[in-house]
Amino acid sequence: MSKLKLFDKWDTEGVSVVDPGLKDYINLKPIIIPRSFGKYSGKQFHKSNMHIVERLMNHLFVAGHRGKKHRISSGGNVGKTFSVMDILIETLQILEKKANKNPVEILVRAIENAALREEVTSFQVGGIIVRKAVITSPQRRVDLALRLISQGSYQRAFKSKKKMSQCLAEELFAAYNYDSQSSHAIKEKERMEREAGGAR
Repeated sequence: MSKLKLFDKWDTEGVSVVDPGLKDYINLKPIIIPRSFGKYSGKQFHKSNMHIVERLMNHLFVAGHRGKKHRISSGGNVGKTFSVMDILIETLQILEKKANKNPVEILVRAIENAALREEVTSFQVGGIIVRKAVITSPQRRVDLALRLISQGSYQRAFKSKKKMSQCLAEELFAAYNYDSQSSHAIKEKERMEREAGGAR
């Protein structure tokens, strides 16, 4: 198992999760092709057993989805596993050249930086709607980080001359450096945490 490399290129053994709250929710087990074919889909909370790269791939299938609607068409990616896999391989290659280090480590740090800690929820008390700050669960932190990264990069690539892989690499690198000016995920995280701070 120790000799397996992601896409037969990158070793995930030396990569560790620094954030103690996310250690059990970011899976970095050695694997060549990160594809489970829906093995964990019918079991609640079992998606944490899925490789983190596969979870990012799944978010790229519907990167144009915002809220309850498809704001931008994701038709070019939906269900096209090998197309999304090619995008991700190219993204990791760009990151490796840019940072001169393991791109899987950059991905993990970007997710840790983009994972918000608290958010606002609304509930009804009598006849009024009350907004209250709540702590975000670890699994939701990872899900939201992946969603914001994929949506931000897809928005940047849509109707643009830049390739999706280039936009995704830029988004991940900006999140890795905690650059709120360039990263959509970091900007949204800060906005949500600011809202939560005001609703405490």
